[in-house]
Amino acid sequence: MARRARQIIEYRVYELSIGFPVLLLDGEQWHISDIKSKRLHFHNCLEIGVCHTNSGTLLVRDEPHTFHAGDVTLLPQHVPHTTYSSRGMTSLWSYLFVDLRELLSEVLHTNEDFELSAFDPCNFIHLFKKDEYPKIHFLASSIIDELKTQQAHYQESTKGLLVSLFFEITRTLKASTNTPPVKKRKDTLVLTPALNYINDNYMRKITVDELAEMCHLSTTHFRRLFFSIMGSNPHNFINQTRVSRACTMLQTTDNAILSIAETVGFVSVSSFNRCFQQMIGMTPRQYRNPERQDHKPQRPQSIVQYRGWQAPDL
Repeated sequence: MARRARQIIEYRVYELSIGFPVLLLDGEQWHISDIKSKRLHFHNCLEIGVCHTNSGTLLVRDEPHTFHAGDVTLLPQHVPHTTYSSRGMTSLWSYLFVDLRELLSEVLHTNEDFELSAFDPCNFIHLFKKDEYPKIHFLASSIIDELKTQQAHYQESTKGLLVSLFFEITRTLKASTNTPPVKKRKDTLVLTPALNYINDNYMRKITVDELAEMCHLSTTHFRRLFFSIMGSNPHNFINQTRVSRACTMLQTTDNAILSIAETVGFVSVSSFNRCFQQMIGMTPRQYRNPERQDHKPQRPQSIVQYRGWQAPDL
């Protein structure tokens, strides 16, 4: 019997700005094809999608969810999925990517551990129909409008709307009898505990053994599985995560390079510079001040394959 082909799952990372962890992908290029992608993908942050036209299927692992114009989808981080339109159609979407925990802590000025079970990657995704949940559609659409028009104080308005959306979704899921109860998935991505830990603790010393233990796997099997899914070994992936965070800090803060290196978890500025150069193709100083470069930077060797999509799959 022929061996079943291994399904490839892509990890697409979005680096969200410090202080404003929100990204909008929107425009005419976001017409989704009716051709089903051969690969599922997942993200490092919460995805909120708004379908503007037509219909199609949101495939989460092996579970199809039918969507229509006006629907709002909620996908927690690390949930493998893909989207395709009904035959002969191209549905138009807008996508919001959000670091919800950071945003809530900043806006509400509290260290409270918010109830985020509805946004947990171990739970089912949620699809809210416009006719049944008009307030959710209104809030999501208002956020998109704020980010598109960028009028005065749009960031503050966007944060406030996102907080309102969070509480509205939480209330809806607790109170609604039409929404299926949140249930644990047996086929949740086995690497989720490790990925969550890396995402939250990349600045600390992390060993492969402890990551494997989190996933209830032997170290050898964990290494093999990690590479097959992520396309990178755990050590390199941790450094890629650190460099990605450093890129954001280099562009959005005036912190010294030494301070940034220490903040993201490198033991020395020399190891930071070496790793950064290998992945980005230029030094941190050149990345921060591109106008001072006297050479054309090399193409990023590894970090680029983990950056988020800027156009839909064809």
